Amino acid sequence: MHTPMADLPDPTRIAEVKAWLSSQFDALGKDVPEFEYTPRAIAYLHNRATLSQSKTHASSIVANDFRIKASEYRSQAARIREILENAGLAQESLQANVVSSAQVLANVANLLNIRDTELSSFLVAMGDISLRKTGVEEKRAKVQKEFKVLLDFTRKAIARLTYLKRTLAQLEDDVAPCEAQMENWTTNLAVIASKERQYLQQHANYKAMLNRVGYTPEISHGMLVQMAEHRKELEKKTMPILDTLKSYQDLPPDKALAALAIEDKKRQYAAAEKYLEDVLQSALSTSE
Repeated sequence: MHTPMADLPDPTRIAEVKAWLSSQFDALGKDVPEFEYTPRAIAYLHNRATLSQSKTHASSIVANDFRIKASEYRSQAARIREILENAGLAQESLQANVVSSAQVLANVANLLNIRDTELSSFLVAMGDISLRKTGVEEKRAKVQKEFKVLLDFTRKAIARLTYLKRTLAQLEDDVAPCEAQMENWTTNLAVIASKERQYLQQHANYKAMLNRVGYTPEISHGMLVQMAEHRKELEKKTMPILDTLKSYQDLPPDKALAALAIEDKKRQYAAAEKYLEDVLQSALSTSE
């Protein structure tokens, strides 16, 4: 269960934080500013104080070690100086070029991070530098190779980008003509659709008309041609009969003979019509 007491900061931590802040601001000659000691602020400052004290302690240990080493180096330098003076090799008694060479040798030793001036130490250090140089050169060659690859990719990408920009510009230029052509096509499509409706209506009208006159799909063009040929043949056969009937208009006034002749021609004409009907009926039956 959450209670208000759980939100109160630890008094021990508050004291530690205040002590740490006082030490830090006293070192700068300033007063600790006023602020509210909230649990979050105390937790953050206590963490900072712990970390700072830990680093300060580590720094003190390193500084003490450096001071001890410096004292040992000074003592060793004093002994070496005493030995050199006893051997007549004091710095004041040496020539300037010898001092300069010794200084250069010392600087090189410091640069190579070696503790003595033995030839073997220099050789080992130089070998290590050569290995590092070789590694750096290999890495440099690898980086240059990767750089060339990336440069080639970049050039290709730039060329592709230029091509795409040119294509985009061309497409933008083609937008207006294409829109005009699309509008023309839309207008033509509307006209074609209207014509289609008109033709469909005409087709329906013609179909209804054919149904009214008794047209059936069996009556094809070939059948009509065949029937027309039969009609021509029948006309050729009936033409002499018609000519004969016309000639009877000049018959003598004998009504009995004229009537007989007329009746005879009528029978022949009726027989011809009957023959024509039979032929037409036979043609229709064959097409079915």
